[in-house]
Amino acid sequence: MDKYNIVPTISTFFIVLSAVLVAVGWRLAIKRRLAEHQKVMFYAAVSATIFFIVYVSRSIFVGNTIWGGPDSLQPYYFVFLLFHIVLATVGGAFGITTLTLGYKKKFAKHRKWGKVTSVVWFITAITGTAVYVLLYLMYPGGHTKPVIDAIFG
Repeated sequence: MDKYNIVPTISTFFIVLSAVLVAVGWRLAIKRRLAEHQKVMFYAAVSATIFFIVYVSRSIFVGNTIWGGPDSLQPYYFVFLLFHIVLATVGGAFGITTLTLGYKKKFAKHRKWGKVTSVVWFITAITGTAVYVLLYLMYPGGHTKPVIDAIFG
């Protein structure tokens, strides 16, 4: 595994870990094991934050991977990627909102937001993993310039 693949593998691990922890936390909430629920969801948020830091750092300093598959699939990939990006952005905003409601003890709103947020996060993790598989396992692509190089040349 080269330097271009290890960082995306690490970031994908953390987003999948966050989704697994959200699933565990949701189950704990259903069972009314609320102290454990809070701890697990905290670690899910930490995992998602680590993902975000690794992803943004890679984009700035290494660059992103371009599509390496057949040209005929590229439009479908871009639509799928756009769906994932929008969903991830919404999921992140919803996640922050849901966590804030929980910590402020606004539990009725927290429960309503949490159900939607969890589903959005699961789909985000699945589509993010699919993007990883497409870019690094099925159709390894090239690498673009790091953002920092594009800005400061």
